[in-house]
Amino acid sequence: FVNQIVNEEVTPEDVAACPIAFMEQVSPIPNPAIAASPALFGQRRNSRGWDLTDSADLAAIEAARAPHLHTGFAARPRLAGPVAGAPQIEVANPATGERVGHVIPAAAPDVETALATAHPWDAAASDRAEVLRRAADLYEAEFGPIFALLAREAGKSLADAVAELREAVDFLRYYADQGQGLSAAPRGIFTCISPWNFPLAIFTGQIAAALVAGNAVLAKPAEQTPLIAAFAVDLLLKAGVPATALQLLPGDGSVGALLTRDARVGGVAFTGSTETALAIRRAMVEHLAPTAPLIAETGGLNAMIVDSTALPEQAVRDIIASSFQSAGQRCSALRCLYVQEDIAGPLLHMLAGAMDELAIGDPWHLATDVGPVIDAEAEAGIRAHIEAARAAGRIIKEMKAPAGGTFIAPVMIRVPGIAAMGREIFGPVLHVATFRASDLNQVIEAVNATGYGLTFGLHTRIDDRVQRIVENLHVGNIYVNRNQIGAVVGSQPFGGEGLSGTGPKAGGPDYLLRFTERFAPAAVGLPGTSAEADVQRRLNALTPARQALTVRDLPGPTGESNRLSACQRLPLLCLGPDPASALAQAEAVRALGGLAVEAPGLDPAALSRLHGFSGALHWGAAPRAEARALADRSGPILPLIGGLPDTAHVALERHVCIDTTASGGNAQLLAEVSAGA
Repeated sequence: FVNQIVNEEVTPEDVAACPIAFMEQVSPIPNPAIAASPALFGQRRNSRGWDLTDSADLAAIEAARAPHLHTGFAARPRLAGPVAGAPQIEVANPATGERVGHVIPAAAPDVETALATAHPWDAAASDRAEVLRRAADLYEAEFGPIFALLAREAGKSLADAVAELREAVDFLRYYADQGQGLSAAPRGIFTCISPWNFPLAIFTGQIAAALVAGNAVLAKPAEQTPLIAAFAVDLLLKAGVPATALQLLPGDGSVGALLTRDARVGGVAFTGSTETALAIRRAMVEHLAPTAPLIAETGGLNAMIVDSTALPEQAVRDIIASSFQSAGQRCSALRCLYVQEDIAGPLLHMLAGAMDELAIGDPWHLATDVGPVIDAEAEAGIRAHIEAARAAGRIIKEMKAPAGGTFIAPVMIRVPGIAAMGREIFGPVLHVATFRASDLNQVIEAVNATGYGLTFGLHTRIDDRVQRIVENLHVGNIYVNRNQIGAVVGSQPFGGEGLSGTGPKAGGPDYLLRFTERFAPAAVGLPGTSAEADVQRRLNALTPARQALTVRDLPGPTGESNRLSACQRLPLLCLGPDPASALAQAEAVRALGGLAVEAPGLDPAALSRLHGFSGALHWGAAPRAEARALADRSGPILPLIGGLPDTAHVALERHVCIDTTASGGNAQLLAEVSAGA
C-alpha cells in the first residue's frame, strides 16, 4: 500500500491500512505459468511434503508416529518358501541404546530357497508400473511408522526422514513411468544390496527399477537397518508385487556374498564402499555369467570451492548442510572445503559460529540438527581420525557430543588439500584448505587426481568461473551456489564416475536399461588376432570430445536450473571375438555417439595392462578370462558387455544444478509471473 503514497486519489487511511487484513479478504488467483507442487514434474505426481514450520503438519506427524515410539518392530526373511533363519539379533537405537526390535537374519538355506523360488515378474509392463504406484501411495499412507523407524533404527532427524520418504516415493513413481512401455527382456534374478545411510530410499529405488523391468529381486538390506527394509517389503507385497518376484534376505555381509556368487543371479545393484564393490565384482566374474552387470554407486572425496565473490552467509548455510546434515553420513556430503585465502579468516569465523548453533542429540526431537553415527564401529573409526588430527594440532573447531549413544560432534580439521585426506571419513567431519586465486587450476587438478567423482560444490558469482570448473571437473553431480546433498529423483539424477560408481545414474532416464537384456548376434567367424601394442596405439589416438553429446534440461522448482549432459567416455574395446562381431560392436557404439576400438581376438591378459579405455564388448561364449582381467584391474570398475551397449556405456552422465536466485533475484520466477499476469 505504501507505493500508493504519491497518488492523491488514495486516502491516507487506505495507505496506512493493514495489508494482511486486506489479503485475508482476497481469494488467491493461481498463475497458470507456475506449476503447483503436485504437478512440478508434469504427469508424474510429486511426492507429498510436510512443512516442519507449520504447527498443523507437526501435529499430524506427531499423532502418526507417537504410537510407534516404543513399538517393538520385527524383521525376518520374506521368502516364497519356508524360512529357516539364523539366531535372533536385537536392534538398538544408535542415539539412546534402547531396543527398537529384533531381526532373524537369513541363513544359507534361506538364500537357496530364495534362489530356487525366484521367478521374473511376467505381468505386463503397465501392470507392473501400476503396482509400484500403489506401493508409493501405501508408503505415504504409512508415514507415521516409517518416520518412527527412520529415527529409531537409522538415527534420522525428522527433516531427513521426510526427505527420505519423499525420495522413496519419487523412485517408485518415476520408475513406474519410465517402465510403463518397457519392452526389453529382464535379466532374470537381480540381487539388490543397499546401504544403511538411506535404508528406505536407496533400498526402494534399487528394487523398484529391477522390478519394473520384470526381474525377480533378492533384496539384501544393510545389517544395521533390517527393520525399515522389512516394513517396506511388506508394503510392496501388499501393493501386489508377487512373493516370487521380491524376497527379503536380511543379514550381514556373508548373506550378500552368497547372493553375488550364484550362477542363477543375472545382475547385481550395489550401493556402498568402493572396496566392497570391487570385491563383489571379483566374486561375480568367478560365479555369475561373465557379462552379468554390476550397477555400483560408491563413495567419494567430495569437495567444495568458495571463492572471494561468494555470498558468505549463503556459503556458510550450504557448508553446514553439506557437511553435517545426516551427521555427515551421505555419500554426497562435503568432505574437503577449499576457501580462497582472501576471505578464509572471516568465513571460517562465521562457519564456527554457525556450528555453535547446531543441536546434537536424539533425532526424534524436532530441535535436533545432528544425530548419531550409525554404530559403535563407525564411531570408533571416525574418532580415531579426529584424535590423529588433534595430536597434529589441526583441529579448527570442535563441538561437544552428548553422553551416551554413538555420537560424533561436528568438527573442522585443517588440511593442506584434498590429497592429504587419503580416504573418505563418513561422518560429521569437515576438512578445510585454503587456496590462492591464481591456484584454482591446481585445486581442480587435485580434486580430479583423487580418482573419485561423485559430488562437488561451488560458490561464486562469476559465471565464467562456473563454466570453466564445470568443463574441467570429472564429477557426476555439481551444485552451484547451493548445498551439494539431497538429489531429487528425475530432477537431479544421481551417481558418480571413476571410483565413485559405474553409472547409469539413479533417478535418471538411462537407469532402467541396465536391468534388461540387450541381445546381440553370436560370433560367426574365426577369432581375430589383434596385437596389444597396436590396440594401445589406437586407444592413445582417441580423445573424448569436450562438447557434450546431448544436453537435457530437467524439471524442477523455479529458481533452479537442472541440466543433464552426456559426455563421451573413454573408448570401448570391441573384442569380437571375430572381426565381423567387432565391427558390429564398434558400429553400435558409434551410433550412440561413443568411441570404439576394434580388437577382435585380443589376448585377455592384455586387458589388465592396457589403459585409456572404459570397458569392453564381447559376444562370444563365456568370456570368463576377459572378465577376470577387467576385474583384476585397480581403479574404476570396467564392464564387460555381452550384448548391445546402452547410452550410459558410451557416455558419462554429468548433472549441474544451479541456484539461479543467488545472483540477487529469482529471474525465472519473475518472468513466469509476468507471463501469467
